[in-house]
Amino acid sequence: MLSNSLIELDRAHLVHPVASYRGHERAGVRVLASAKGAAVTDASGHRLVDGFAGLWCVNAGYGQESLIAAATRQLQELPYATGYFGLGSEPAIRLAAELAERAPGDLNHVYFTLGGSDAVDSTIRFIRYYWNARGEPQRDQFISIEQGYHGSSAVGAGLTALPVFHAGFGLPFAWQHKIPSHDVYRNPAGPDAAAIIAASLDALESKIAEVGGPERVAAFYAEPIQGSGGVLVPPPGWMKAMRERCRSHGILFVADEVITGFGRTGPLFACTDEDIVPDLMTTAKGLTSGYVPMGAVFLSDAVYDTIADGAGAAAVGHGQTYSAHPVSAAVGLAALRLYEGGLLENGVRAGARLMAGLRALADHPLVGHVRGRGMLAAIELVTDKERKTPLPAEAEPSRRIFDRAWDNGLVIRAFGNGVMGYAPPLCCTDDDIDAILERTARTLDQTLDDPDVRRALR
Repeated sequence: MLSNSLIELDRAHLVHPVASYRGHERAGVRVLASAKGAAVTDASGHRLVDGFAGLWCVNAGYGQESLIAAATRQLQELPYATGYFGLGSEPAIRLAAELAERAPGDLNHVYFTLGGSDAVDSTIRFIRYYWNARGEPQRDQFISIEQGYHGSSAVGAGLTALPVFHAGFGLPFAWQHKIPSHDVYRNPAGPDAAAIIAASLDALESKIAEVGGPERVAAFYAEPIQGSGGVLVPPPGWMKAMRERCRSHGILFVADEVITGFGRTGPLFACTDEDIVPDLMTTAKGLTSGYVPMGAVFLSDAVYDTIADGAGAAAVGHGQTYSAHPVSAAVGLAALRLYEGGLLENGVRAGARLMAGLRALADHPLVGHVRGRGMLAAIELVTDKERKTPLPAEAEPSRRIFDRAWDNGLVIRAFGNGVMGYAPPLCCTDDDIDAILERTARTLDQTLDDPDVRRALR
């Protein structure tokens, strides 16, 4: 009765993110009731391995007592402190300092947000202020990458390059531009890394020229791995080449590490994989392991000093009520201790096991491509490996694959084009990873038996 009551209350009142509202009303909610380690349990008692860490965010796993204790203690001592009026709290100050110490290069200044979307939105405001302060207000054009994701705020969603975030919203804005993705599997330049990098550099140069030259471009945004676009991993050297080309034109380079930060690809920050120092960097998700909301914008010394000097005695008019929230900051500090106390190393080991197991599925009739880095991976399904033909739309790959995996005791991300996405907690044991792999194989076999898929096979 409790479950049925919750389903009806949800249907009547709760608006879900990125959902077909009518479709959700028909299907009804799946109520999650508890979680521990890498597993979640729904209201009916069905236990699943969470192969997606909530929404790429529960990096430390569920039920970590140190995170719970940090939040509880801070709630008792100081549940809220504003950052306005020159006020602050010890957890927020210490977290900013510890993050700056660990961040690449001179990213020494940290502005806290509530999550990834408003972190991206904050970068847009900081960047516009920066160029105005430099006396170059004409630098008002922003470039990002097709299949990239940079949040769903009113402005940041225009930098996102996924159609569902634009349709019906009047996005993107005229000053938001895209270049083709580095997608290794489907790149017109072929799979060669040097060719893909050259094609991306050429595309960036063409876009810069199209919008009026380098003196018009404010910033370029890139994810170290494109998450919501289907876990698209660039070839080695791609990120560094794009960063250096932006530097040569005086264009600010923004690394969006909302998904990849805090051990998701191995190190604390994925930028360090290629020794990248961006001008600004966004994080969220793993910052608090999803236990409480928090995001962060890292600003380089040059960006921060330009804004600060430009403002002088005037206030920089950007802020939020819950910026630098002490409870979130306390959890962030505790999460750092967990990551550096063994979770990062465990994530590397578990990620190697995950990638090896997924690659072992490459001979399955439906598997076209396996890709990933660390605990961030994907399998792209096709009905014709030579032609790379996606699963047919009538097979409803997003819904059916998710449902089958769920019934098999596995939570994954099922993308609409037939890509299966993985981002398990870093705490995963060998048994957890093996369960993910076994249940993935079972889901693939069931999908292979789908009549819609069978008819499309070549």
